[in-house]
Amino acid sequence: MRQIVYYVASSIDGFISGPNEDIGGFVQSGNGVDQYRADLASYDTVIMGKNTYEFGYQYGLQPGQPAYPHMKHLIFSNTLTFESADPRVQVRNIDLAEIEKIQKEAGTDIYLCGGGVFAGWLLDHQKINILKLKLNPLILGQGIRIFGESTQKYGLVLLDTVPYENGLQIMTYRIDYENKI
Repeated sequence: MRQIVYYVASSIDGFISGPNEDIGGFVQSGNGVDQYRADLASYDTVIMGKNTYEFGYQYGLQPGQPAYPHMKHLIFSNTLTFESADPRVQVRNIDLAEIEKIQKEAGTDIYLCGGGVFAGWLLDHQKINILKLKLNPLILGQGIRIFGESTQKYGLVLLDTVPYENGLQIMTYRIDYENKI
């Protein structure tokens, strides 16, 4: 079964963006960012929520177009529609059966692209297998949390940690759903 890998940038205090979706303080260049981009090449499928997909509009993404040209995009939303969409971009209802169906399909592990709300929902249903955290050297104090409003408490098993320039670290964890804290 394909694993879901939540590969996400975070502040030290657990925010994936500051107020008003501000990501300006996050490390934007350097060998850690290069590693992240290289890692994305290994995925053939990306899943995300509506808010994360629409966040891309600020950076020139057009509705219905893929943010990552080499990946199939599955946008989970019960309200998002497109007048026309690239065949690589599909909207799916937020449904546990849909997630399980995708995990059973042939392909690489699945890249979960941000979205605290959607990630929190997946965590609540024990569907995220790996957390790859791009830990940025800043404190935001407020914003969007890594797992949104989820209140689940699980232990993590550290699999790898690599420091990069500009104070960025990429830390890889397995979520240990058996170790509920």
